[in-house]
Amino acid sequence: MKTIKGPAIFLAQFMGDTAPFNSLDAVCQWASELGYEGIQIPTWDSRLIDLDLASTSKDYCDELKGKIAAHGLEITELSTHLQGQLVAVHPAYDTMFDGFAPAAVHGKPQERTEWAKDQVKKAIRSSQNLGIKAHATFSGALLWPFVYPWPQRPSGLVEMGMGELAKRWKPILDVADECDVDVCYEIHPGEDLHDGDSYEAFLKEVNNHSRACLLYDPSHFVLQALDYLQYIDFYHERIKMFHVKDAEFNPTGKSGVYGGFQSWANRAGRFRSLGDGQVDFGSIFSKLSQYGYDGWAVLEWECCIKSSQQGAEEGARFIADHIIQVTEKAFDDFAGAATDEKVLQGILGL
Repeated sequence: MKTIKGPAIFLAQFMGDTAPFNSLDAVCQWASELGYEGIQIPTWDSRLIDLDLASTSKDYCDELKGKIAAHGLEITELSTHLQGQLVAVHPAYDTMFDGFAPAAVHGKPQERTEWAKDQVKKAIRSSQNLGIKAHATFSGALLWPFVYPWPQRPSGLVEMGMGELAKRWKPILDVADECDVDVCYEIHPGEDLHDGDSYEAFLKEVNNHSRACLLYDPSHFVLQALDYLQYIDFYHERIKMFHVKDAEFNPTGKSGVYGGFQSWANRAGRFRSLGDGQVDFGSIFSKLSQYGYDGWAVLEWECCIKSSQQGAEEGARFIADHIIQVTEKAFDDFAGAATDEKVLQGILGL
């Protein structure tokens, strides 16, 4: 068993144009004052990290760690959620996803894909230079438009899509193996890897690559009506990251899993701040601790009602209160007695 590290916070949803969210030093001071011990860094924000430099310079990475450590924090992981999304994009989403990439590759899907793959590799090498063992990302999606089969999916479509996805990711996973970094896919609607079965289909295509690991976020499973506790039983050996994010699913006679094209606040399934939703975090922290999860508990704030500031303030305390300091002895040790083989034979009447 292991004691989970934390609390930590993913900075992606907080960065902005006003202080303290517009510079590394200011946001670190803000996070530290709220009680966080770690930060997860979105690599697309150059105010937080120079990805090109981090991927090639150990000195720069040491300097970056020092700046963050001065605030009593450490980097938990780097994230390439936006870049990972662009490793595989179905043409139906080309225009919308161009916004995740530099203008130079807008309207150029193949060039955008190569840029995205290079970005993820740089983030993995940066993780190595920072001494970080896990990296957060999305898988991207070629098959998502066909998730609900009407008309019926042509035979072989899923296999071809997963094969192509694996073809794009396998070289990245090999770089990760060289760098001793696990690639942690956030299993998420909108991605080809959106549940256990789709993840297993991908694993098969990459020959069960040891670096194809998981970022566990129960909120996405609540919205799919998936058993997020049994998921840990199935995949605990692959779970290397944990986003602590709450959600609720309240289907009505008008709307269910698909949301009826409603805004987030009006959907049956919606993200909430920690403690305001339906996720059983007590059971999650217990399972992860029991299985020896050796990583961070990282707040990801996405709430359709509560402000990000209040969510962050409450989130640090919520995570700290749920972290279990695992026991180093059994509760009935006091009643034990020394034994040897003869004693054991006597107990069994042998």
